Amino acid sequence: MDHAHAHHERPEHQRADHHGSTPDGGHGHDARGRVSWAMAAKATLHCLTGCAIGEVLGMIIGTALGWGNLATMILAIVLAFLFGYALTLRGVLGAGVDLRTAVRVALAADTLSIAVMELIDNGVIALWPGAMDAHLSDPLFWIVLAIALAAAFVITTPVNKWMIGRGKGHAVVHPYHH
Repeated sequence: MDHAHAHHERPEHQRADHHGSTPDGGHGHDARGRVSWAMAAKATLHCLTGCAIGEVLGMIIGTALGWGNLATMILAIVLAFLFGYALTLRGVLGAGVDLRTAVRVALAADTLSIAVMELIDNGVIALWPGAMDAHLSDPLFWIVLAIALAAAFVITTPVNKWMIGRGKGHAVVHPYHH
């Protein structure tokens, strides 16, 4: 085997089929960097979960404290990042990695994904007529939030697919999964 191409080869048990699945249920991408849509969707759903928890919690706290729209949105975004990173940290730390390494992995795995997701979902909310002024008890709030998160998922999934295919984003978490 030529050393220039050695880094592209994987053991047989890690090679993916044409659907992006490996025989051992591996990482969803093959040696040529092709990634399955299912793998990208799973990574995106992981980020969406943290984002949704942080967003809703931020909106509840901001509303309870009587904050304005901008301060509440900033809090929601900060909490979305924190909860997104926390979900990754939980898994990586569970693999026995030290905190410093786990934080670096989480930052590398999630930053772009969460940023795109937050840009899309907050953009939808900000541009939807009446959504910024809707209260938590208003069905408009929950309907627009659901639409915004769905739009963020749809737009972020190809971003994650592209990143994982290049060994970035959630691909850096794979060595720490069981």
